[in-house]
Amino acid sequence: MTWTAETVYLEGLDFLSGVVGELDELDWQRPSPCAGWRAIDVLGHMGAAVDFGTRLLTTGELQWVPPVDPPGSAVEGDPVTWWAALVPAAKAAMDGVDLTKVIETPMGERTIAEGLSFPAIDLYVHAWDLGATGGIPVTLPDELVEFGRSLFAPMSAEMYRSPGVFGAEIAVGGPSASASDAFLAFTGRDPQWRA
Repeated sequence: MTWTAETVYLEGLDFLSGVVGELDELDWQRPSPCAGWRAIDVLGHMGAAVDFGTRLLTTGELQWVPPVDPPGSAVEGDPVTWWAALVPAAKAAMDGVDLTKVIETPMGERTIAEGLSFPAIDLYVHAWDLGATGGIPVTLPDELVEFGRSLFAPMSAEMYRSPGVFGAEIAVGGPSASASDAFLAFTGRDPQWRA
């Protein structure tokens, strides 16, 4: 089955939640595969992105709040509880949304489905980042990899290869690499990275 942006996003919220729930108190302060960020910073970044999307879908509010630095400072109290409090509203915001509606985004005019696609993929990639930080094996679903490949194939690399997005693709294992590892390498991550 081919996943849609909506499926990738809704499944991604659960995928990330599963990994978030496995990290222990010490893991949150460990360095992550995202240069200069600890696990708590990855979670703070994802929380800000999900909160922005929720506000956009429920109120039409496009005002992007500049991220706090470091992103982890946005996480209040227990990280697992903080994240879990964001997920129900994010899922509810998807109810009845016309994904074909064109809206103004930070990347210009696009449909809601198009605007949702990249943050949806981010849920999985950052779930892997958190898993790698905590020593938890995380494999990206084949459906996500297929969705991501089809999303990025028609784009010029300048659209997704920049600081704060994806780094340069990393060579990994050739044709014998798993689909998950190959996609992670495409996003500039070393699938063998460990904290």
